[in-house]
Amino acid sequence: MQDPVLEVTDLVKEFGSVRPVDGISFDLKRGEILGLLGANGAGKTTAINMILGIVTPTAGSIRVFGKELAKERIAILRRMNFCSTYTQLPGNLRVWQNLTVFGKIYRVPNLKKRIDEVLELLEIAHLKDRVSGNLSAGESTRLNLCKALLNKPELLLLDEPTASLDPDIADKVRKVVKRIREEDGTSILYTSHNMRDVEEVCDRVVFMHQGKILFVGTAAEILSHFQEESLESLFIRVARGGEVEAAADPQPVTSDQ
Repeated sequence: MQDPVLEVTDLVKEFGSVRPVDGISFDLKRGEILGLLGANGAGKTTAINMILGIVTPTAGSIRVFGKELAKERIAILRRMNFCSTYTQLPGNLRVWQNLTVFGKIYRVPNLKKRIDEVLELLEIAHLKDRVSGNLSAGESTRLNLCKALLNKPELLLLDEPTASLDPDIADKVRKVVKRIREEDGTSILYTSHNMRDVEEVCDRVVFMHQGKILFVGTAAEILSHFQEESLESLFIRVARGGEVEAAADPQPVTSDQ
């Protein structure tokens, strides 16, 4: 089996007396789409910020492409990218200008051609000359996705990529995510509160609650473990403070482990 693209081991983050991430461990295999699922306050955003090198862990380690993130952050980040519904690109620049700036930061070859490719892929080529600050929420989300795909990242972190999209565009975005995995072998860490996203897109799911991992496995394995009929009902149960406990071994044993 290939070495994991991302390895998170015993990761802890403390802010004073608060511990939003409390000793989590998981890995992301090459070409896999791994969902990071949990209610608000579960620790997902803090975990992602540590994987991006924005927040320094209190304890534990993060390895990306077999390298220690703490030691080789810049080299690692050149091979990664990130998109969040909750971040905005500079609003005073036109769409093509924003993509040009980020393309140069990532040293994207044949940049003009690549910009046209990603705009076509996300179906917003007609917005190329539009001022970014005048885009709708859904258009801004797709522009962020274009930015995230510019450098053909080997590891892509997507935070709520369909949150502001109507059902039709959300479906198209899910198809784009699966397409880039199939065509480019991209490994993707995917957070969402949309259970349809998780069920349709993710190969496995890391289910977090109060900074800990409750379970890691396929959607079917998670439902069987917690004896729920759907991920949505399990999510609601956890979010409303239902009685759930982290499994003694949150990583189920499968035939290929």
